Amino acid sequence: MFSRITGTGSYLPKKVLTNQDLERMVETSHDWIFSRTGISQRHIAADDESTSDLALHASRRAIEAAGIDPQQIDLIIVGTTTPDQVFPSTACLLQNKLGIRSGGPAFDIQAVCSGFVYALSTADQFIRSGQSKCALIVGAETMSRIVDWTDRNTCVLFGDGAGAVILQASETEGIISTHLHADGAYKDLLSVDGGGCGVKREGDPRVIMDGSGVFKFAVGVLDSIVEETLSANNMQKSDIDWLVPHQANIRIIQATAKKLGLPMERVVLTVERHGNTSAASIPLALDTAVREGKIKPGETLLMEGVGGGFTWGSALVRW
Repeated sequence: MFSRITGTGSYLPKKVLTNQDLERMVETSHDWIFSRTGISQRHIAADDESTSDLALHASRRAIEAAGIDPQQIDLIIVGTTTPDQVFPSTACLLQNKLGIRSGGPAFDIQAVCSGFVYALSTADQFIRSGQSKCALIVGAETMSRIVDWTDRNTCVLFGDGAGAVILQASETEGIISTHLHADGAYKDLLSVDGGGCGVKREGDPRVIMDGSGVFKFAVGVLDSIVEETLSANNMQKSDIDWLVPHQANIRIIQATAKKLGLPMERVVLTVERHGNTSAASIPLALDTAVREGKIKPGETLLMEGVGGGFTWGSALVRW
């Protein structure tokens, strides 16, 4: 038994924050931001929009695209680092908002920017083992709630959004393989100061990042996971039709494409319009490419990402 993606969906909040808007908030410029990151704008959730709300919109679109009844869904996994609350999980809240009463498992996965790949891999194992037949996998974030809007090095990077896929049991291969890794020794390169139930800290939790350290680490592990993924499946670089990367930084994406020998025309790019939406970025990019008609049946996709923790992972998918 295999699992296949049968529907995709995404959602972006209405409010758009451009680089020009940020010029009025912190000491920065459009040229400085764009030349270093490839980002021109990002979307920001409204005050009354939660992560589960964004996930709900993306999920409904994925369900519609798959042509299924929501009650068929027997597994929900949400990748997020910005849950609505400590508990219940965002997945349980989403299950309720969708009106699903199947009693199937619903839970969150916290792997930051790798969250969607981690969630997809987990759902694939559920389906391969026969425990699930129809899964909803979502990456959803309201990163704007944990960004320090006075820190010009981080506030320019992040945005809010959600992406979702329906993964169904199939007799033909869809998810070819997934590969997950983590190394907590690098925790201080990218983290959120506080916000959990550990040592009490003053002030709101905020993203802290060593930009050059993150860049160096990301390029290195993404190089290695490309090799690992291809080797595990006895494939060549030329077998990859599309790279669907985590949308963090245009330079990291370009480095990975170069490693694969892929022209940028075969790389799905949304970072300019969305910024870094953490766990939402890969499914957002995937849905964009699918709805634009870029990805065709039978093509092979490589999804990959790296996030705070550090976590990193890949998914090799036949469309």
